[in-house]
Amino acid sequence: MRYLLALLVVVAVAALFYWRHAQRAGAAQDDGADVQALYQAGRALPQGPLRVYHLGHSLVGRDMPAMLAQLAGQGHDYALQLGWGTPLREHFQGGAAINGFAQENATPRYRDAHQALASGEYDAFVMTEMVRLKDAIQYKESRLYAGKWAAEAAAGNPAGQVFLYESWHALDDQPEWLSRLPDDLETMWKPGLLWPAARAAGRPVWLIPVGQVMARLVAEAEARGGIAELQSREDLFARSPDGTLDPIHPNDLGVYLVALTHYAVLYGQSPVGLPHALLRADGSPADAPSAELARRMQEVVWEVVSTNPLTGLQSP
Repeated sequence: MRYLLALLVVVAVAALFYWRHAQRAGAAQDDGADVQALYQAGRALPQGPLRVYHLGHSLVGRDMPAMLAQLAGQGHDYALQLGWGTPLREHFQGGAAINGFAQENATPRYRDAHQALASGEYDAFVMTEMVRLKDAIQYKESRLYAGKWAAEAAAGNPAGQVFLYESWHALDDQPEWLSRLPDDLETMWKPGLLWPAARAAGRPVWLIPVGQVMARLVAEAEARGGIAELQSREDLFARSPDGTLDPIHPNDLGVYLVALTHYAVLYGQSPVGLPHALLRADGSPADAPSAELARRMQEVVWEVVSTNPLTGLQSP
C-alpha cells in the first residue's frame, strides 16, 4: 500500500511537471498563425472622444490615465481597477484576491471591472499583466485570463475594442534591460497574452507597445549622448527622497511617455504637437519634459506606433 501511494505521488509530480513544461513550450511556440486573419480587416479608428477602461497595477497607476485624458481633451472619460503588482487572474477573482485593492482604488475613477465591462459603456478596454511576465505566464495562467478578460470585454460591448498594454521589466532584471525588450514582445507578450486573448475574443486584441517605444527612445538617447535632459534609461524612472533609483516605476517623464503611447494607439493619431505640461491625478503639476524632449518623445511614439501592424494603424 505504501509503495502504491509513493508511486501515485511520483506519477502526480511527473504529470504536473509535464503540464507546466507543455504550457511553457506552447507559449514559446505559439506564432498566432490561426488568429492572423482577425487582423487583416484593419481597425476602425474613433471619430470622437473615447470612454476607456484601464485594468492593471502601478505601471498603469492613477497619473497615466489622468494624463491621457488631458492629451485627449474634452469628452474623454475613463475608469480603472488597480492593485499592487496584480495579475490578470487575481483581478478576475475580485477585490478580496487583489493586494492593495483598498489603497489603489480609493479614487472616484474606480469601478469594478466585471461590472464596467458588463455595462457596455466603454469604447476601449486596456489590460496589462503583472511583471515579472515570465512568472505571470508560468504561475498565474496569463494565457487563460488574458482570454477571459478579452472575451468578457467583447461580449459586453461588441462595438468596443480590446487592447493589451505591453509594459517593461525592471532595470536590474536579467537579461539586460534594453536588449531584451524586443525579444520579450516576441517570446512572451504575443504568445503568452496577445494571441490567446484574440483567440478567446474572436477579434483582434490591439497592442499598445510601450516597451518598444521606451526601447527606441532610450537607445537613441544613450547612443547620441542624450536628448535634452534624457541622458539614460534611469532618467525615465522614479527615485526615492534619498536618491535611490526605483528600477521599475516610471517618474513623470516616463508616465508622460506611456500616456503618449496610449493616446497614439487608442485614437490612431500622431501625438506630435500635444501639450507636455500636464497635471497628475491629484491635480498637482507633473514634472514636465522640456519642449525639445517632449517633441522627440512624441515623434518616437508615432514612429513606433504607426509602423507596427498590431496597433491597427498599418496594414499587416
